[in-house]
Amino acid sequence: MLRYLTVTLIGLTASGILMVSLMAFINPQSVMDLVQVKLVNNDAYSSIRGVYGGAGMTLVIALVYLAFRDQMLGLLLVFLLCGLYAFSRITTIAVEGQLGPFGQQWLIIESALCLLAILVFRLRHQAERP
Repeated sequence: MLRYLTVTLIGLTASGILMVSLMAFINPQSVMDLVQVKLVNNDAYSSIRGVYGGAGMTLVIALVYLAFRDQMLGLLLVFLLCGLYAFSRITTIAVEGQLGPFGQQWLIIESALCLLAILVFRLRHQAERP
């Protein structure tokens, strides 16, 4: 059961990143519309395609690979990725002030995925001990 939960958690994380990555490749402005930012030149479009599209797709490929080849490492990647996303949002709250509804929603999602990943990792680690 823990293996299925692991694959589901890694897959859910990969699916979310994949959605944004595909949006960024097809229409970078649609990604930025989520946070009400207007792209004004080709370098901006290229940067969003590169960061959210290309780097995002790299993360998706790594997560899918790890879901089938090294699930414990995959859980650690989900923990780090989601944890650092959440940390970035908390830093923004501390430095710039309260987040809008989009940022608040994703802070909850990323924090939950981070905590779930470390919980499942610990449960699996305990279950696999001799």
